[in-house]
Amino acid sequence: MKGHGSISAWCVDHPVATLLLTFALVLLGAIAFPRLPIAPLPEAEFPTIQVSAQLPGASPETMASSVATPLEVQFSAIPGMTQMTSSSALGSTNLTLQFTLDKSIDTAAQEVQAAINTASGKLPNDMPSLPTWRKVNPADSPVLILSISSTQMPGTELSDYVETLLARQISQIDGVGLINITGQQRPAIRVQASPDRLAAIGLTLADIRVALQQASLNLAKGALYGESSISTLSTNDQLFHPDDYGQLIVSYKNGAPVQLKDVARVISGPENAYVQAWSNDQPGLNLVIFRQPGANIVDTVDRIQGELPRLEAMLPASVDVTVLSDRTKTIRASLHEVEITLLIAVLLVVAVMALFLRQLSATLIVSSVLGVSLVASFALMYVLGFSLNNLTLVAIVISVGFVVDDAIVVVENIHRHLEAGDGMREAAIKGAGEIGFTVVSISFSLIAAFIPLLFMGGVVGRLFKEFALTATSTILISVVVSLTLAPTLAALFMRAPTHHPHDRPGFGERLLALYERGLRRALDHQRLMLGLFGLTLGLAIAGYVFIPKGFFPVQDTGFVLGTSEAAADISYPDMVAKHLALAKILGADPAVETFSHSVGVTGNNQTIANGRFWIALKDRGQRDVSASQFIDRIRPQMAKVPGIVLYLRAGQDINLSSGPSRSQYQYVLKSNDGPTLNTWTQRLTEKLRANPAFRDLSNDLQLGGSITHISIDRSAAARFGLTATDVDEALYDAFGQRQVNEFQTETNQYNVILELDAKQRGKAESLNYFYLRSPLSGEMVPLSALAKVDPPTVGPLSIAHDGMFPAANLSFNLAPGVALGDAVIMLEQAKNQIGMPASIAGNFQGAAQAFQSSLASQPWLILAALVAVYIILGVLYESFVHPLTIISTLPSAGLGALIMLWLLGQDFSIMALIGLVLLIGIVKKNGILMIDFALEAQRKGGLSPQEAIYQACITRFRPIIMTTLAALLGALPLMLGYGAGAELRQPLGIAVVGGLLVSQALTLFTTPVIYLWLERLFHRPTPAPALASTS
Repeated sequence: MKGHGSISAWCVDHPVATLLLTFALVLLGAIAFPRLPIAPLPEAEFPTIQVSAQLPGASPETMASSVATPLEVQFSAIPGMTQMTSSSALGSTNLTLQFTLDKSIDTAAQEVQAAINTASGKLPNDMPSLPTWRKVNPADSPVLILSISSTQMPGTELSDYVETLLARQISQIDGVGLINITGQQRPAIRVQASPDRLAAIGLTLADIRVALQQASLNLAKGALYGESSISTLSTNDQLFHPDDYGQLIVSYKNGAPVQLKDVARVISGPENAYVQAWSNDQPGLNLVIFRQPGANIVDTVDRIQGELPRLEAMLPASVDVTVLSDRTKTIRASLHEVEITLLIAVLLVVAVMALFLRQLSATLIVSSVLGVSLVASFALMYVLGFSLNNLTLVAIVISVGFVVDDAIVVVENIHRHLEAGDGMREAAIKGAGEIGFTVVSISFSLIAAFIPLLFMGGVVGRLFKEFALTATSTILISVVVSLTLAPTLAALFMRAPTHHPHDRPGFGERLLALYERGLRRALDHQRLMLGLFGLTLGLAIAGYVFIPKGFFPVQDTGFVLGTSEAAADISYPDMVAKHLALAKILGADPAVETFSHSVGVTGNNQTIANGRFWIALKDRGQRDVSASQFIDRIRPQMAKVPGIVLYLRAGQDINLSSGPSRSQYQYVLKSNDGPTLNTWTQRLTEKLRANPAFRDLSNDLQLGGSITHISIDRSAAARFGLTATDVDEALYDAFGQRQVNEFQTETNQYNVILELDAKQRGKAESLNYFYLRSPLSGEMVPLSALAKVDPPTVGPLSIAHDGMFPAANLSFNLAPGVALGDAVIMLEQAKNQIGMPASIAGNFQGAAQAFQSSLASQPWLILAALVAVYIILGVLYESFVHPLTIISTLPSAGLGALIMLWLLGQDFSIMALIGLVLLIGIVKKNGILMIDFALEAQRKGGLSPQEAIYQACITRFRPIIMTTLAALLGALPLMLGYGAGAELRQPLGIAVVGGLLVSQALTLFTTPVIYLWLERLFHRPTPAPALASTS
């Protein structure tokens, strides 16, 4: 190849310049490496915003209709939104908005705020505040959990310190998206009225409410502008302590003042008395910290950890802050495992080179090319803005084989010229020049296989863009280094081999002798070889059709998330007791390092019947089970606690869900008819529970909540001048923990809460003590005169919407050995078997939805890779036919990959698919090495096609074996990997190793036969390669 030959010749004649330029490449890579950000995976998450709204005391139905719906109407007009879900429970609504990948999260946030402002006029007037939003995905795993406790400080005081000093400061750190303070007990003034005292004096809860609203204000007052000074006006208009509120005069009876303390108990207490959190078995507060979508996890946690000493110094000495869970530990461990894998791959490849080349200088030259190419690739990664993550490092690991391929082909050809008696300089120039076109063909056709990955859409495409470009960059660097540095070093240091005539043949020579005998037999039985090729092609297609399909392997990140569910009408004390029983079992498991849990309405937990667990497992080397095995092991133990179920799922680096989920996969049903939806959701749930392929299957309906219904006699109320609004207001005053006022300090603001006395709040009989004042006569009217209490009924604890329609979410894990593709089919079959009506729409969400999209595009991706390789080869060889010979190596590789995956119990996941795409680029080099030599022998040597291909196979056998072994050994550590993140990398390694083994065993014999068959079929002179040299 003339162009590359001249470059090689220039480098050989200018060794100092070549070595200095090479040193510059290495230096740039060495400088870039420590500056590369660290991440578990390339950034590929959907921009997601969570909106929260509170109206204490409002029922789920009220929250759904009066809060969620007005917001959803406005949010639905935001461009680029792909999914909108909401969950409404007692007193709260959470909405999750997910946008397209190319939507700016900052732009989305501005549009969300504008929509909230527009909707505010249609929201209830008595909402304490407008809805708030955060840039966070509530389905994500927390990046850091801090435990805060104190043996001397009351819970309300500790909560105040944590909120004002810790949470606020940490929330300002770049990358932090949301902080849930689980177990938070914000300080408040609680006014607990006695209904019988009020009735005896002739007062109502409305009288107390009005007195409280007017008693404490913080308004502007102005200033005194004197001739010599200005004095700001100040009053004691705010009340801060329970005793101050107790002195308030609510009314006068018979000329005597009635103070608040006469009819109510005023105390300092928590704003929410029904919430608690624990770290392991110790009560306290937990800061559950989530990152913003798109923020680098490691950088975010490092920034938080860097600020912690300063923040801790601001807290009282009695407050203890400990890191309960740090997600970056497993990320760093996973990347460390990949780095070890890279080192092992390099050592294995170098060992193979030494075995075949049997010359120290040749081995060192190949090793130098490998080292320079890998280090220099870090510089390109830095320029492209990539991170060091599992996929980019795997790309470098797998590139070890590719990089060595180029160097081997060049060095082996130089070695052959030295054996033929050429001088060192002449051998270097001729060897590199002759083989330059082959190196370019191999590398460019390999890069062509990556081209479809760059155009993949959705999350999968975003994930693998960095993978493909990292591998491509490394390959391009290796082409340049192999054709410049390798011949330069060969001209300086590589000597002609000095084998003694009586030396025993080396391993390569013995292997070549075996191959030569087998090749002769293959050429003598060409029909048999063609039949074997056809069988291989058929089996590969059938294998792809029937192998179980999956998405990404379930990772072991060392972190497990749990959601507990008890009876919908469970009391708070009972829920606490059951949670502590679950925690005791967790604490006894040897795989658990630390855990935290909480109950009550806090963070994303909207009901008392549900709780949250965050479990950090020990390092992978310190436990005998994976995260999934841990879940399977502890599930039956947790089932021994009656009246509660704990759903567990392994935390994943690839998170595509848009809301909290109890299990790994989600399926959503929606309809405009809520009752019908509930009925069919329960039927489908029971049907799937009978299928052993599904584990931890549940839905989020929770229809067993207790509802006490009060029927208002509107005619009777009208006679007293009362309305339904008056009744609602009285009930809200009594049972809604109504926030009737607030007071501010320099650092925070606190609520004043009105409610019934604690002894009366939980009894329906308390309604008999209720009195309302008639605006017509002023008399006290008992509630029983205008309303009656119906027997309790059941209803939903929460109401879910998906795209403004009533929705029900099914969550499930899969039994070991069950592929996601099979589960998708079984779920659809179950819907058909129960006869679910067409009026109920269903679709997968999160990972399962992305899997369905990727499954539909898989055949097209494989076809696109084949077409891209064919086009590149056709251009290089100026032929429609010879690329077919080269591509004929691929069916055996695909068959080998599928067989190896099946033997090792792996499904055909996205990582296995990428391994198959890599094989398309790798295995066709055998054909290129053969065909390139055979065409040259026919054109210049005048050999017949059979003689030419025979000589090609024998002459190029050693580089074929060496390059294949290099690629195989580069992938072998991925296949055998153990430790953090290994389950993500293994399918790729398995596919590559299996494909190379079978391909190497078959194509060395089938490719020559196919070459001859196509020659006979088309029988036309073969033009010179487009880039071939005429040396």
